[in-house]
Amino acid sequence: MKNIIQDVESNVNWLGQFGAVTGGGVTRLLYSKEWFDAQQALKQKFEDMGLETSFDEVGNLSGRLVGSQYKDQVVMSGSHIDSVVNGGNLDGHFGIVAAYLAIQYLKEKHGTPLRTIEVISLAEEEGSRFPYAFWGSKNVLGLAKREDVLNIKDAAGIPFVDAMRNLGFDFKKDDGASRKDIKAFVELHIEQGCVLEKEGHTIGVVTSIVGQRRYNVTLKGEANHAGTTPMGYRKDAVYGFSRICTESIAKANAAGDPLVLTFGKVTPKPNTVNVVPGEVMFTIDCRHTDQAFLKSFTERLEKDMQTIASEMGMEIVIDRWMDEAPVPMDAHLVDTLKNICDQEKLNYRLMHSGAGHDSQIFAPRIPTAMLFIPSINGISHNPAEKTHTEDLVEGVKALTQALYQLAYQN
Repeated sequence: MKNIIQDVESNVNWLGQFGAVTGGGVTRLLYSKEWFDAQQALKQKFEDMGLETSFDEVGNLSGRLVGSQYKDQVVMSGSHIDSVVNGGNLDGHFGIVAAYLAIQYLKEKHGTPLRTIEVISLAEEEGSRFPYAFWGSKNVLGLAKREDVLNIKDAAGIPFVDAMRNLGFDFKKDDGASRKDIKAFVELHIEQGCVLEKEGHTIGVVTSIVGQRRYNVTLKGEANHAGTTPMGYRKDAVYGFSRICTESIAKANAAGDPLVLTFGKVTPKPNTVNVVPGEVMFTIDCRHTDQAFLKSFTERLEKDMQTIASEMGMEIVIDRWMDEAPVPMDAHLVDTLKNICDQEKLNYRLMHSGAGHDSQIFAPRIPTAMLFIPSINGISHNPAEKTHTEDLVEGVKALTQALYQLAYQN
């Protein structure tokens, strides 16, 4: 590990060239040429390291250092290879870089592990090209349903199935088949928030991933002439939305951390200067680490929205299209990571993840843990996404020690 700083910097830059766009960002979408080129290049890199490589049917890439005693007990690490449109070169991708560097260092220093160590480059997590997320991890665990993607297309009208098959991949023969050999999954990821940086920590040991409820809401008033309709006779949908937004966020502020509430998309109709808006479609994203609190808070919001609409003589349609429960990390693995940070004198804190990750798919079924490293100014999903090299290095060191404990120790 004596050249770890150079290794980290050169490998991040190397992987970032696949899908690089002007201005420093990365666009590497599922089943695109950039995605395929990155997976093929990673496969070659894994083979050059002496790892056994394979693609599964849908395009998840694995590189394995086979264990000497328990080869069918797999300690897995990695993340997703796809990006958002014009994203950064660390989100997901650094988890793959860190995993194969950790395996390389362990192999050089300790030789063959007792248990198989596997780096995985998961096909997709972001949902950026097609309206489906976690395609990679859900296929590993037999959770993906082909009927959910059979008829979906990207923004250019290209069907999901065509994009997949044009690169030589296809559905699994048995959609429900799940890997049984994975004994632990450890994911290293940038925080994508500002907590670690603001508090001066270099490592976050994740205890849980928040639950999420997401909504599409349509508030219907009455479109009318902006000049001839007196204020008292209006059914102004934008005004109704503004009440809902203001009162809901006030409730969220009163509830306090770790609750977060976001009105992310607002589309008024007819959206012109001289017409009282008759309809507003808006979205809501609400997250919390406690399922009971998330449920009670959002149910209160739903009732209050209905009350406001009724008071204003409007119709409201509330579609809760996502309801994901919080996901705890494995307590034993969390303790293992804490002990490693203590032993290595790493500056860490326990924390939850406010963003979704592949770990939330693995965790209910396989012992799973996550490590975070700081994001400069908390920026992510943006070409300005960066982490100080020394923090990237600390993350690789922590992951290396975790894989050593899990794969080389009895």
